[in-house]
Amino acid sequence: MRHSPRVIVSCALTGGIHTPSMSAGLPVTAQEMIEQGIGAVESGAAILHLHARDPADGRPDPRPETYKPFVTELHEKTDAILNITTGGSTRMSVDDRLAAAKHFQPELASLNLGSMNFVYSGAAKRDFDWQYPWEREYLLQSEDTIFSNTFRQIESTLQMLGKEAGTKFEFECYDVGHLYTLAYFADRGLVEPPFFVQTVLGVLGGIGPDLDNLLYLVRTADRLFGDDYYLSAFGAGKNQIPVVTQSMLLGGNVRVGLEDNLFIGKGEMAPNNAAQVDLAVSIMQNLGLQLATPDEVRNLLGLKGKASTKFGRP
Repeated sequence: MRHSPRVIVSCALTGGIHTPSMSAGLPVTAQEMIEQGIGAVESGAAILHLHARDPADGRPDPRPETYKPFVTELHEKTDAILNITTGGSTRMSVDDRLAAAKHFQPELASLNLGSMNFVYSGAAKRDFDWQYPWEREYLLQSEDTIFSNTFRQIESTLQMLGKEAGTKFEFECYDVGHLYTLAYFADRGLVEPPFFVQTVLGVLGGIGPDLDNLLYLVRTADRLFGDDYYLSAFGAGKNQIPVVTQSMLLGGNVRVGLEDNLFIGKGEMAPNNAAQVDLAVSIMQNLGLQLATPDEVRNLLGLKGKASTKFGRP
């Protein structure tokens, strides 16, 4: 593992899993994305991991025109690295999932490294006052949907966004085999170090959130990539803060945000994304670690810079 001199904090603002009825703090509209994105950056996030939602009913929305109002403002009003998802939602086609990243050509985009079961139906069995008719069925269908990330899809994304647009990737690894997939494409020269490896623990269908599993992922990545990668990690739901802390102790970086967890403590809903960034930064400071700035992250990861993206106004 390549140890960064300071901790990189990513914040995933809204995602494509949680629904509006599950949390009043979940940002949906462009204005909410702007306010919460700025708040997260002011609290210390160097990277904003971004999805979009239909402002009418909060459902995941892949259209570039839905992204545009808030990514334009975040591009102009913060120095954060805007990381556009290519995962989107398990209900979207691959073309839909790639549409925003293709349009904006960001410095950084997420890339999932394997097809998998990705189940988040548990919330549908709880007693929510559902605001919109789509929500409950959307959660339940995850039990019967494959999250498709085939080798051909991965290669196409690496070519189109990486080789042609100069975008680097947050490689999302939900299990140990995904690390070997990254090694395969690296061996073929389709991706070059340093790799930003985002290990994901605790998603139903992926590797569990046990400390031993994170250690195993790190040991495997060390064998495959040596000093050619930066580790980052996040845990789903209640696993968020334990995994964040473990990653810091291992010399890695972290991701928090309402995409991954709606709570700030046991039984306490997070009011916004900044609250989770504040908590992560507090842990970091108590461990005697320092926070990476966006420009430091750009230098570490070899990103192309804000001026080379297409977020700005025409």
